[in-house]
Amino acid sequence: MEEFVGALGAARMLNAEQIVCSLLMSFVLCSVYALVYRITFQGLSYSRAFIHTMILGGMVVAMMIMAIGNNLARGLGILGTLAIVRFRTPIRDSRDMIFLFVSLGTGIACGAGTYGVAVIGTVMISGVALLLNYSPYASRRNYEGLLTFVVPSEAGNDQTITDVMQLCCASFHMIAMREAVQGDAVEYSYQVRLLDPSYQQELIEKLSDVEGVADAQLMMQRTTVEL
Repeated sequence: MEEFVGALGAARMLNAEQIVCSLLMSFVLCSVYALVYRITFQGLSYSRAFIHTMILGGMVVAMMIMAIGNNLARGLGILGTLAIVRFRTPIRDSRDMIFLFVSLGTGIACGAGTYGVAVIGTVMISGVALLLNYSPYASRRNYEGLLTFVVPSEAGNDQTITDVMQLCCASFHMIAMREAVQGDAVEYSYQVRLLDPSYQQELIEKLSDVEGVADAQLMMQRTTVEL
């Protein structure tokens, strides 16, 4: 009974030094997440406001946790207040949602005074985010672009063309072959993976120099296909 009354009673009092320390810790750690997010961002619409939201959100949550303390009544009151507020801003990318969630979690840890959990969690989660960004883990992209060109029907698939593609491509695979120019030519379509992205122009130039090859085009996959 005494524990129940204590939960409804006065919350633990924090001095100014503890409050400032918690808010500063939340600011620093959430700034680390913001930096990692900025480095590893691969989406379409980068938002400076989202970075600010991550940092400010962590600090606001830390302040709320310190205000609630171990007081159940305050916790229920703040919960009811937040239920009234509706945030209508959509988060389209699940990765953005995770970064926002981890910033809020860091704010909770700082507000509760568990700085060890906040610091170690920030270091490990940031490290994993960087590792996943620079590693091919979970990637299924085998080809980087679609190469098309037209050759005369009597020429067929000349060995010179194959040699050029082997020179510039790590791998290539023919996916389509159809008649063009009323049957006088054949259009070939290849999925290719370049040895280096800088070889795009060189591949087109070398193919265009091959006798009979016309209308050589290389359409690279958008970076938004797989993020």
